[in-house]
Amino acid sequence: MQRLTGEPTRIRYAGRTDAGVHASGQVIAAEARWRHSLEDLERAWNAVLPQDVAVRELKQVDDSTFHPRYSALSRLYRYTVWTAPWRSPLHQRYAHHEPRPLDVVAMNRAASILTGSHDFASFGQPTQGEVTVRRVDSAEWRQDGPLLTFEIEANAFLRRMVRTIVATLLEVGVGRRSVADVSAVLAARERSKAAPPAPACGLCLVAVTY
Repeated sequence: MQRLTGEPTRIRYAGRTDAGVHASGQVIAAEARWRHSLEDLERAWNAVLPQDVAVRELKQVDDSTFHPRYSALSRLYRYTVWTAPWRSPLHQRYAHHEPRPLDVVAMNRAASILTGSHDFASFGQPTQGEVTVRRVDSAEWRQDGPLLTFEIEANAFLRRMVRTIVATLLEVGVGRRSVADVSAVLAARERSKAAPPAPACGLCLVAVTY
């Protein structure tokens, strides 16, 4: 943006992602002096961005009332698991490989425990402050052949919360934990009770709702 406008530009994000996590619906805001149309700015910006970043749409907003992070009502993340016994070179950058058989029904029963407002201290750390209560609106696994996806929508997330939830639910899927264990982990409010985070490659920020 600085190359296009000749002025330093501050970028504000809807949310930060860990290294290796992807986004198809990230939202950012920037204040820029631009004399041409938004369509021209979109084309120019994409022309100078690296190949792994693309601007999909630009809108003009009121900077005094809109903030990509604090104005958001909810965020939707998707985690993808490749479940075939063999690895997939075509999916390895965007999916976690889990070759063991999974009980998806049990995983969904455990996921339903997480919906609603809870203290998720067992599953992550706050990005700022000390409040670890979040509202999860939906959490569900869906199977499509060897691809298994987990979608979770919440008003906000703790750091590494989704990846830790995924890893804990996968342990339910392979029989290392019971559905009741997930309820106990949630109630414990201790990070050590949950599984270590699942690999970053499978996670994608899909959408931010305003």
